[in-house]
Amino acid sequence: MSASGLVLVVACALVDADGRVLIAERPEGKSMAGLWEFPGGKVEPGETPEVSLIRELQEELGIVTQAACLAPLTFVSHAYQDFHLLMPLYVCRRFEGIATPREGQRLKWVRPKSLRDYPMPPADAPIIPFLVDLL
Repeated sequence: MSASGLVLVVACALVDADGRVLIAERPEGKSMAGLWEFPGGKVEPGETPEVSLIRELQEELGIVTQAACLAPLTFVSHAYQDFHLLMPLYVCRRFEGIATPREGQRLKWVRPKSLRDYPMPPADAPIIPFLVDLL
């Protein structure tokens, strides 16, 4: 597969004071609608993953954070049928604001051990054991 088939996205396990993780349901009209995922999105040209994640959290959820509050945890490399996804995952425990769905998505704060109860895209599911072990 050529480099053009590689898609770099960044995701965040946003953790609240009770140790719950925020997940978002992909809204109707988007690919994989109805599946639950960790907030984040595509890294735009010229952005670092951290800058991209800070932007995405602000745009999608109204959450403000800083690069110093993002701790890298793991990454996923997953081959979908028409592209290959590379997704670093960060954990963020320090942020300002209340997570508010700004793109038509539903949000839930979930205990890490309950994450398996929510259908997720194939690239997100391998992240769950890391969060269960960490939190």
